[in-house]
Amino acid sequence: MKERLLDTGPVLVLALIAGIGSFTHIRDTATEHGQHGWMAWAVAVCIDLTCVIAARERQRDKKTGRPRHGWTSWPTLVLIGGITLSLAANLHQAEPTVWGWLTAATPAGAFLIAVSMLERRAGGPRPEPSPVTRTEPEPSALVPADQQGPSSALLDYARRVADEHRAQHGRPITRDALRARLGISSQLASVLLRDVRAAPEPT
Repeated sequence: MKERLLDTGPVLVLALIAGIGSFTHIRDTATEHGQHGWMAWAVAVCIDLTCVIAARERQRDKKTGRPRHGWTSWPTLVLIGGITLSLAANLHQAEPTVWGWLTAATPAGAFLIAVSMLERRAGGPRPEPSPVTRTEPEPSALVPADQQGPSSALLDYARRVADEHRAQHGRPITRDALRARLGISSQLASVLLRDVRAAPEPT
């Protein structure tokens, strides 16, 4: 948990600070153009949250393999539009000099970088589950091709299953239980059960 916090914490802090800076510029711009009081705050919230939602939709599209129509997707267009509006508001509040524009554009750029980093981490590859190694043979692989009778390997396997059933339930295994456990026909299960009961226990 500590390692994850140290890894993600700086990006979250950057996103928060950059979002606040961009939010302030958008709110001030909206206020100057007739959107007063809570409406100016609403405009700023809408633009910033639109960028976050669009970034999350892009990441969800990658996970689900949603096909794109054309050169890009709708969430990408929404993200570009939100960043453009945010950047325009930042530049509108800037001093009309090169450094003024650069410093005013920093919050919007940092917010875009932070969101893209979080999107990149969320869409990273996940480790594949380890393959399960079978410890028991496939019963179908132990049945002889000529179907003249069960092989010794299948008979030993059936005896082991019968012993496990007796130890677990306290009674001999039935034909149907042996058939279900081995995935074989009723006829072969009958032959195996007869041989298991008739064959002497291995020493």
